[in-house]
Amino acid sequence: MTTAKIVYASMTGNNEEVASIIDEKLQDMGVETDMSDITFSDVNEFAEYDIALMVPYSYGEGELPDEALDFYEDLLEIDLTGQVFAVAGSGDVFYEDAYCITVDDFTKAFLKIGGVQAAESLKINLAPDLEDIENIEQFTEKVVNFYEANHN
Repeated sequence: MTTAKIVYASMTGNNEEVASIIDEKLQDMGVETDMSDITFSDVNEFAEYDIALMVPYSYGEGELPDEALDFYEDLLEIDLTGQVFAVAGSGDVFYEDAYCITVDDFTKAFLKIGGVQAAESLKINLAPDLEDIENIEQFTEKVVNFYEANHN
């Protein structure tokens, strides 16, 4: 059975909702999941799963939130060569150039440590609406299909 680790950071609850939608879709597809808040997660856990999913938020003008700093720095210190990953997150388009920039930061970090991106990073404005939920489910399907196409 395919397994997935989902780590999220959420201040407003929007990213926890995004992570929950991903988690539910994965389970619907027969994937065994483990979802945790970034504060209670260890980057080394990703290596124990087939798929790594990250759902971060950007703080202020695009900074990493305090609770994500250590996790991000620790991520850059490990080797996840060949690890299938994807990143999604919610932000506020009000911040223009800084909109969901942490999604980009984590995507670059995973690529730098050898990760294999399974789907284009997904950015959602504020809380997921019906269209966003559809996009999150399609994103999740792409991730699982990519993994299965390359590991069966």
